[in-house]
Amino acid sequence: MSSSHASSNLKVPLLQSYRRSNAFKMVYLLTMLLCLALSVFAGLLQGASSTSWSEALTALWDRSGRAHLIVWQLRLPRIAMGCLIGWGLALGGAACQTVLRNPLASPFTLGVASGAGFGAVLGIIWGFGRFQQEIIALSAFLFALLTILAVLTVAQIKGASPETLILAGVATMFLFSALTSLLQYIGTFEEVHAIVFWMFGSLSKVGWNEIALAVVMILPASLVLYFKSWDLNLLIGGDETAQSLGVNAPGLRKVALVLSALMTAGAICFTGIIGFVGLVSPHIGRMLIGADHRYLIPASGVIGALLVVTADTLSRTVWMPQIIPIGIVTSFLGVPFFFCLLVKKTREYW
Repeated sequence: MSSSHASSNLKVPLLQSYRRSNAFKMVYLLTMLLCLALSVFAGLLQGASSTSWSEALTALWDRSGRAHLIVWQLRLPRIAMGCLIGWGLALGGAACQTVLRNPLASPFTLGVASGAGFGAVLGIIWGFGRFQQEIIALSAFLFALLTILAVLTVAQIKGASPETLILAGVATMFLFSALTSLLQYIGTFEEVHAIVFWMFGSLSKVGWNEIALAVVMILPASLVLYFKSWDLNLLIGGDETAQSLGVNAPGLRKVALVLSALMTAGAICFTGIIGFVGLVSPHIGRMLIGADHRYLIPASGVIGALLVVTADTLSRTVWMPQIIPIGIVTSFLGVPFFFCLLVKKTREYW
């Protein structure tokens, strides 16, 4: 009886500590959501045409007036797509870093962005008529998925270890980068200009149709990834530990990478390459709430959305009336954190 009583007394503080930890994580997550809401509201107000907060709020349901056109046709689509892109890229990065057990991994490391870029270049050169934008997006999406399938095939031949996947991804990335450079070299001036603009990344050409397609490609994949949270938590301890607890580690790695590629392809096929979001957002999430994927996955998505929406607002307002490509702004925001990560942060929370 005394042994059972002592064990019961020990469980109570552990349970209280666990609940307290989860409560703090929820507070952090709600705080991030509040910051995202404030960033969205700031994005509705800022732009080449000044709009007061009362006009912006009224324009959300009042269909008359100039403010309604500005909010619904210009600013709100950019903000909605920015949230989707940030969410998709961040979750793709979190999945890659976990299954590859590499703090510097991201879908871009596996060549997904290079494959999408090559597909977009083909669409720019061979696209025609009023469907050129759709052809560019479809080609970028298909080549992004083709890239991850090629990487998984090569890794399967040699054994799908994290190291093999990363090496295959780097080789694929250089291959598609070389092919893209070749097409730029032989392209016309107009084609090269369009290619460079796509590579910079921009939200200027998105509309509600593109947003609907991005939702279909990103949100279902992110839900499947979230349902794998417990398995991803077990995979952190290594393949042997995960398999001893009933997790098919190689199969989970393949599923997570395909989901990551799907979300990344859906995020960048309409807007071009937007770098560093998938790399830094999961790291910020880990520093704030830890590596429990039940909280890390939504936290990374919210942080990624916050980063992209904030970068888009800055891109529209820093140098008005010029709009800086959002890929440039996210790089400026991400590079300092990246160097800080390399210098002192990597081992503290991994």
